[in-house]
Amino acid sequence: MAETLDELTYDYEDEGVLVRKQIDKVVLTKGSWATLMFLYQELDRASSAFRPPKIAIVRFKKFKGAYRKQSSFNVSSEKQARQITEVFEKWYPKMNATSEASGDEASSDEPESPESTG
Repeated sequence: MAETLDELTYDYEDEGVLVRKQIDKVVLTKGSWATLMFLYQELDRASSAFRPPKIAIVRFKKFKGAYRKQSSFNVSSEKQARQITEVFEKWYPKMNATSEASGDEASSDEPESPESTG
């Protein structure tokens, strides 16, 4: 169990074989609820070669001093990543306009700026 964000990894071994290898990670939010993005590759057992990289967004909760995975979302392709980005780019101007129109102030729950730790 990881007690710090630096200790969290997306590597996974099955019967002593590394079947998922982390290439990089970025901490999006810190605290008792943390959100991290991982760039990783999975092993193709048939060829013993690693497949093209994928992205996972993982939410962790700190419980009794250790981080535990609560949920995750895997971005399965570049096409899907670009679609998600397009939706964000369309929605954020709408969100800002809606907030300004209703007089809402900026949220103090803004995520920290991403930092690469891998």
